[in-house]
Amino acid sequence: MALWLLAGMLAVRQAAAVLRLPPDERLTDLETWIGDQGVLHVSGSLYDGDSFTGTPFSGLVLKPLTRAAEQSLGVAWTFGTLLLVVVLGLVVARSLPGPVSRRTSLIAAPLAISLLVLSLPVRNTFTLGQTSIIPVLLVVLTVLPRTSGRQAGVLIGVAAALQPALLLFAVVLWLIERRRAAVLAGATFAVCTALAWAAMPHDSGTYWGHHIGGFGLGAPADSLANQSLHGLLLRIGVEGPMELGLLAVLAVAVVVIGLRRAVRYARDGQLLLAAAITGSVALAVSPTSWQHQQLWILLAVVGRVGRRGSDRLVWPVLVVLAMSLNRTALLPDIEILGHIGYNAPLLAALAAACLVPFLSRTSPRWDDPEPTPVAEPAKSRFAWVPLLRVLKRPLSRPNLMLELMLIRVGYFAYSWIRGHAPDERGVAEGHGDQVLTLEGWLHIDIEHWFNAIVADTGWLKDFMNWYYSTFHFLIPLSLLGWLYLRRPATYRWARTPLAFATLLALVGFWLYPLAPPRLMGLGYVDTAHGPQDLSNPDFGVLTKLSNQYAAMPSLHVGWSLWCGVVIAIVAPYIWAKVLGILYPLLTTAVIVGTANHYVLDAVGGAVIVAAGFALQYVFLGVGGRPHEEAPPLSATMGAAVARVRGLVPGLVRQRGGEHDDAGPAEQTRIGAGESPEKGAGARVERHDQRV
Repeated sequence: MALWLLAGMLAVRQAAAVLRLPPDERLTDLETWIGDQGVLHVSGSLYDGDSFTGTPFSGLVLKPLTRAAEQSLGVAWTFGTLLLVVVLGLVVARSLPGPVSRRTSLIAAPLAISLLVLSLPVRNTFTLGQTSIIPVLLVVLTVLPRTSGRQAGVLIGVAAALQPALLLFAVVLWLIERRRAAVLAGATFAVCTALAWAAMPHDSGTYWGHHIGGFGLGAPADSLANQSLHGLLLRIGVEGPMELGLLAVLAVAVVVIGLRRAVRYARDGQLLLAAAITGSVALAVSPTSWQHQQLWILLAVVGRVGRRGSDRLVWPVLVVLAMSLNRTALLPDIEILGHIGYNAPLLAALAAACLVPFLSRTSPRWDDPEPTPVAEPAKSRFAWVPLLRVLKRPLSRPNLMLELMLIRVGYFAYSWIRGHAPDERGVAEGHGDQVLTLEGWLHIDIEHWFNAIVADTGWLKDFMNWYYSTFHFLIPLSLLGWLYLRRPATYRWARTPLAFATLLALVGFWLYPLAPPRLMGLGYVDTAHGPQDLSNPDFGVLTKLSNQYAAMPSLHVGWSLWCGVVIAIVAPYIWAKVLGILYPLLTTAVIVGTANHYVLDAVGGAVIVAAGFALQYVFLGVGGRPHEEAPPLSATMGAAVARVRGLVPGLVRQRGGEHDDAGPAEQTRIGAGESPEKGAGARVERHDQRV
């Protein structure tokens, strides 16, 4: 019920986002149809202005729909598109390869609708007024269990008449020996194209002769919106005959590899996955693949990937993120990574078509992945703790790719919320006056005095500026990386309160915008960036990067205190523990000395970290650091160790005070058929546990 409510809310929100726009700003691509020079009114060729990119058949059959959109200013079009999305979600849920558990059958439809509404292709379709959901829905209807071969052929033929690259589905039908359906699909495509040619011969000649199935129509092919191999080659600077030759080679390779994989999964009974792979191939090899046409990539989430249960979410999460977030949310704005972000949909399509090793339904891991070791809910002195008793804590190392994706998206969300928090200068400075007044009453208003010392001491100013700009991210990320590699259980224990503390900080930024000392105009010196022009609303370099009124609480202190607590707990040496304790103290001195925070900001940072650990305890019952357990010896390794110890008489007796000779119970097991090596391995394992 909750998922259905979420799906309904998302659908209503998306429709409202379109309808609340002024009529002249909504459904901008619909002007191709209903504008003065649109399909409905144009007297010459549809392709004179290069704004219409569809086939002549689409221009012929979709006029009634666009006539309704013209008369209702897009209201009917918007709700019609929403209806198509809902139907597509229901069909996708119905087309999952069986057997499907009751839990999956209950959540499949609302989850599919929610993911579709959130995806960039559907949002783009809503906003611009595109028709790209129609061919996808026509093809997906063919994978329903009760769709006959004749119906499948007709549906695919009509879809190909709207989007010619979808003729690849007819090839798949032929390869899986549904040849009558394949022939019918080709014949339907030919009939539809012929009808359009008869009704609009000049337009058809222009589309199929001059533009060769869509080449050169719409926006420039090298624009970032074109996520096809043709667009990628043009963006990297390959042009002319060389580009066409290389495109032909790559397209043939993708078609051969992708369609072979689609055929394999279709024969395996995964028809929806086969359709997603074929659609991804069509996107890659088409001359242009605009955002509203990329819905095939999202359908590839139905494929199962990974032997371990903890790996199963990596591929779906990766696809959902690539199809729901823009490039800046996916990857940092670094030149090398930027190219990956710019081409994320194409790379996801190529991965789905050619690379990702989806599991076969005959695989023993299809329904039985290697389980993730978990701990039962922790017990507490309080009867009501933990609140989330149904959650079991994983004990193994989490999937690295999944962790990196979540960290990146989490940091993007943090940056976005911080940047969009209220930043009214008057309110922020008023809160600054409140903080200074309270500090004066508490006799801890040392910011001005300490900032003057730092500003007048060259080496101290340089050190603190370098420290402030470097350690804030370097130390927490390094510590998380070390914990992930060396202390996986501790990593899981430590990252949760850090996430809670960061979320609480965002709440503080939103509810209590605070001007830092350097922006109060009270004589504080910004040691890192120099004087700020407070008379200019966009003063200073940093105001262009983030909200400068997000000072309470100080995440510099919060994150450093989290680091200090974790280091003090897990470090094996006293000197490392001391450094861990000193780190938040030194950070507090730096943020005050550089005039970036007040003393009370540091107190706020400490409070949110304490609250983060407290929330983990309340929700999960996890208090102290978990014990790291060494992985058990495998049977082969146990036998090998037992043989080695058998060559060194008295070794176990010398180390643990136990006798090597098998006791009565041991002899009983050996006599019952258990090998001496296995019994020795068990003794070694028991001894290791005692040690």
